Formats: sequence, structure tokens, C-alpha cells
Amino acid sequence: MKLTGVFAALFAGTMLAGAASACEVTLRSSDTHPDGYPTVEAVKEMGRLLEEKTGGRICVEVFHSAQLGEEKDTIEQTRFGVIDLNRISMAPFNGLIPETAIMSLPYLFRSTDHMHKVLDGEIGQQVLDAFSAHDLVALAYYDPGARSFYNRTKPITSIEDLKGLKFRVIQSDVFVDMVKALGADAVPMPYGEVYSSIETGVIDGAENNWPSYESSGHFEVAKYYTLDEHTMVPEVLVMAKSSWDKLTAEEQEIVRQAAKESVPFNREAWAAREKESEEKVLAAGVEVVRDIDKAPFVAAMGPVYEKYASTPELRKLVEDIQAVQ
Repeated sequence: MKLTGVFAALFAGTMLAGAASACEVTLRSSDTHPDGYPTVEAVKEMGRLLEEKTGGRICVEVFHSAQLGEEKDTIEQTRFGVIDLNRISMAPFNGLIPETAIMSLPYLFRSTDHMHKVLDGEIGQQVLDAFSAHDLVALAYYDPGARSFYNRTKPITSIEDLKGLKFRVIQSDVFVDMVKALGADAVPMPYGEVYSSIETGVIDGAENNWPSYESSGHFEVAKYYTLDEHTMVPEVLVMAKSSWDKLTAEEQEIVRQAAKESVPFNREAWAAREKESEEKVLAAGVEVVRDIDKAPFVAAMGPVYEKYASTPELRKLVEDIQAVQ
């Protein structure tokens, strides 16, 4: 019997409670990615730092591989305090927190360096602060890599090649609208269903970064990967407000500090894993399209920007991000 949702979280928490019984406080953390993935390892590093800084009083148990559920489900579990910590893509928050939709806009970040400067500055903190109105405390950003399209049918060398193809997207309206604007069909779907759906032809492909494309095995069934790099959607580490409120002010500051100090670890691990994943995928004979004119892709995003940067405040957020050098 497969347990899902809140029941899975409670069951898993009970089973592993004994493993961390030496700690006064054990924070349960969820991640959809497999063990060894850069985000999983970054949260483990945060936990190591937290244990060190609190003399073993506070520990973190990381439940990787979607043990506590897919991302959309774990958001609600975290808001209700069933899950203490959650490493999650910013995209599933788009319908809840408008600022996260801006950070998910296609072709917003010019490069990884540009993204880091935005996230590490006042703009990044402004977006983290927006989570507080939703029973969440946002602690830090982790690297997402650039997401690009892959499919089982043909190499995509221009925007015209996307027309009529069905792509799985994150359960986010921004991603649905992006794919539609490019002339393809968007199919929101949990991450765990993508492999079989491509293999059986339910969808033609999906979009993701190098490590996810590789670790999921999607490259085995979708042999064409086009580096249009349409989004760099930040990953965010959030904590349940109810779990946060149980900590002392001193402990809260230590948690924030440990989370921030795990960011450089994540970035270094991400860069290494990205290279490793690319090498593995290329060795498997995947056809990678690198030289692509992005201008038509960017031009098609006009309606998407108009829809989500719909207020003066959100338009200013876009302008401020684009102005960062």
C-alpha cells in the first residue's frame, strides 16, 4: 500500500523519529529529488551546521525522493506544520505568492551570475519576506540550473518546431502559459509520472535542467535536448511557521544562519553535478541542440509578462531584476 499526503508524512516521521532521538528538536525536511542530488545534500549540510551550532540540540532529517509527497502536496503539509522544512521549486508557489511568479518568468535572468546577484541582494530578501503571510518562513535560495526543453520526437532548432508538441510542465500557471505562448501544449503533471508518460507517448517531452534530466532517467526516453534555457526558477528552502515559532529567538537566528551558510555548498555541488550530468547524457547518445536563436522565444513572452507583472509593484520588481548588473 502506498501512503500519500499527510498520512505519508506522519508515517515517515514516526518511523524515523528514533533515528534522531538524541536531538531535542528534529526538523523533518522534504525534497522530491533523489539522495545525492545537490539540493538534498545542501539541506543535509544545513542540518550538519545546525547540529554543530546548537551542540546537537537541533537536527534535520531529510526525506528525499518524494517520500513525503510531490511538491504541490508538501506545500500544504508544510503550511500546516506536518512537515517542518521543505526544499521546493518556487514555481508551485506562483498561484499563492505573486512575487514568486515574477521570479519564474521565462528569460528573466540573463545568466547564473545575474541570478545570484539578484537572489543575494535586497530583491532576493524582498521575495523571501513575501512567504511570511502564508504560514511559511523562507530561509534561503538554492541553485535551480537553467531549464530547457527535451522530447522524444525531433530536435527543436526553432520556435516553429515546438508547435503541436505536448510538454509536461510544473503545476504552475506561469509554465502553462509559457508553453502555450510558444505554440506547444502544456500538460501539468507530477514529476514522478513524467518518465512513463514520455515512454508511452502520453506526452512528447518535458523541460528541466541537466541534473534533473539525467537523474530522472528522462534522457533514456527523450533523446533530444534543446538548450533554450527558458527559465532559472530559484529553489527555496522554507520552514513551517508553526515549527519556527516553537524555537527561541536565538535558535531561529541559528537556523537562518545555517541555511544561508549552506548556499555556497549548494552552488558548488550544483556546478559539479551539472557537469557530471551533461557528460553522462552525452555519453548516452542524446542529441543536444546548443546553437539556437532565442530572440523569437523571448518575443513570444510578451503576453506572459503582461499577465503576471499585472500591478505597478510587480512591474517594478521585473524592472529592478532586469536592472541588476
